[in-house]
Order: sequence, then C-alpha cells, then structure tokens
Amino acid sequence: MSLDVSPALLEQAERGEVDEAAFVDCVRTSLPYAWEMISSLVAQLKVDGGAFADNQTPPPDEQARGQLLRALASDAIRGALQRHFGVRLAFQNCHRVAVFPLDSSVDETLARFTSVRGQLLNQSPELRDC
Repeated sequence: MSLDVSPALLEQAERGEVDEAAFVDCVRTSLPYAWEMISSLVAQLKVDGGAFADNQTPPPDEQARGQLLRALASDAIRGALQRHFGVRLAFQNCHRVAVFPLDSSVDETLARFTSVRGQLLNQSPELRDC
C-alpha cells in the first residue's frame, strides 16, 4: 500500500472531493523519507537559488527507495507535492530527485534533465538494480 490512509480521509474520498491539504498531510506521514528529501531540496533551492536542486545520494535502504518511487510515480501524489511546494519535480534512476522552480527561465534546464540524453548520462553500474 502506498499510503496510510485514515478512515476519515477514506470516508471523505468516498463522499466526493478530498481536501488536498489532508491528502498532502497523509503523504507526509506515510512517506517520511520522500517528504524529507523533497522538503530539504525545496529549502536548498530557496537558499542557494539557481536552476534546480537535486539529490544524487542513493537512499539508505529499499524502504526509503520505495517511498521515493511511490511519491514520484503516482500522478496524484507527485502533483499534490508540486502544488504544495510550488515547484516542478523531476526524477531519475530510482533516487535522483530534483526540484525546479515554476519560473519558465529554467524550462530548458528541466528539459535537459528529463531528456533521454540526460537519463543515459546519469547511468552507472552501481545503480543498475535500483
């Protein structure tokens, strides 16, 4: 299961629209490694500026890696995180998370990061089985 959904949140979903803040809080508590990774990258981007901030260190274990995969592979979770933090998220190799500002001045950098070329250049034998 991707998220630890409370009965109240599930009931809300069964009735209709879900409060996005409640959904984001569910993501925060269910996927703490992914949340901390994205939060710290957003903070780094705000402090350092630049076109993007990224993490190139593999997760400490498979549970953490799974959290990143669940957070970034789900359109609903990824979209909610992007709206909550006001950034665009990018992802490579099961662990390289990057946050980009919404500013269109970084569109070219984001396109390079998410390109086929960018993916190929980010390969390494150590990450083959991630």
